[in-house]
Amino acid sequence: MSGSLTFREVEIVPPGGAPPYIGDLRIEDGLITAVGLVDRAAGEIIDGRGLTLLPGVIDPQVHFREPGLTHKEDLETGSIAAARGGVTSFLEMPNTSPPTIDRAAVLDKHARATGRCRAHFGFFFGATPTNAAAIDDVTGLVCGLKVFMGSSTGTLLVDDQAALEAHFGQGSRVPIAVHAEDETRLRQNKARLSALSLDVSSHPLLRDVETALLATRRAVALAERFQRRLHVLHLSTADEVELLRQRGRDGLVTSETLPQFLFFDSRDYFRLGTRLQMNPPVREAHHGEALMAGLLDGTIDCMATDHAPHTLDEKARPYGEAPSGMPGVETLLPLMLHASAHGHCSLTQVALWLCEGPARVWGLSGKGRLEVGYDGDVVLVDRRRARTLRDEDMSSRCRWTPFAGWTVVGTPVLTALRGRPVVRDGVLQEAVFGEALIFDH
Repeated sequence: MSGSLTFREVEIVPPGGAPPYIGDLRIEDGLITAVGLVDRAAGEIIDGRGLTLLPGVIDPQVHFREPGLTHKEDLETGSIAAARGGVTSFLEMPNTSPPTIDRAAVLDKHARATGRCRAHFGFFFGATPTNAAAIDDVTGLVCGLKVFMGSSTGTLLVDDQAALEAHFGQGSRVPIAVHAEDETRLRQNKARLSALSLDVSSHPLLRDVETALLATRRAVALAERFQRRLHVLHLSTADEVELLRQRGRDGLVTSETLPQFLFFDSRDYFRLGTRLQMNPPVREAHHGEALMAGLLDGTIDCMATDHAPHTLDEKARPYGEAPSGMPGVETLLPLMLHASAHGHCSLTQVALWLCEGPARVWGLSGKGRLEVGYDGDVVLVDRRRARTLRDEDMSSRCRWTPFAGWTVVGTPVLTALRGRPVVRDGVLQEAVFGEALIFDH
């Protein structure tokens, strides 16, 4: 379903790195039909004075836990959290229970999402050691093939060279996204550290820099050998940034990083404990600085959240038993608006990393830009409104955030899907649902 809206005298963040300006924007029947000086309104007229209009945010890496793990999250609750955070599109990972590793599982997820998700949706297909040919069965239905090169959360793991070559060499146009941690190195580290008494602050030792770098280097080599589109998920190290910077940008290999890696560092384990535990791990501060530099110079293409909720009871277990992962889809945009307000990046760069970049990487037709002909997925924000993030205010079923207690400057006040408001001032609107995303692979 589509709608019509007209924004008057709003600060518009245009595509392509151009500076923001004050103007109007019109959405008719779900599409942007005018930007700048708009002489004719359509639908509801929204006074945008003092507010800023961005394209709807795209989160290209979330775990919404459905099917099988819905006590943590499901497609409905995860998408509500997304919409309240200004996220209008998401790409969801395959390590559910059962995993998304065949056509039937992909169709099941689409059926579950339709008429329930409050944001547009797309799904990854999960690689196994034996299902390389199965990608042909789901081309057009999935955004990418997810390869876990190192064991993380769930049952999916592909670390054998022959199996990796089968997936990279299969010839599909569907991009490959890798969780780049080297399984052999992980096992060696576990054996080496097994005699020590470890706590969560040891997590970056177990999953050390070399674990990430080895896998990323291996994945890039496979992509170049087979000329297969590769996206490196959740970059966490300065070393990986430099590897990709030296390689140069040619469109074959792209990458992302996460706000956790920019705003936290290893000192925060002593305050947050296993709430901060994730794979790959939060590391020393210089890695976060290098990741921000990689975003600023274009080495890193976009940002995601790796929204991976667990209950607080699960996260309160001792290190070694507590699961890795944390929620984040609702706080991505507020955190980056906060970074912009404090001069760490520009508003234009926020739109590039959260909207235009992921749309380009994943071939999301009609998404990520405030431009005539594009879909009317938008988020209106008050860049001056501050709020304190609290566990109890989070929409995710897990009802917590690692950023609890942080006061951030920049708040979404309206999120619209194809011209239909889905959230107004934090209030969910009735009967507005997302649609299946279309991928230009």
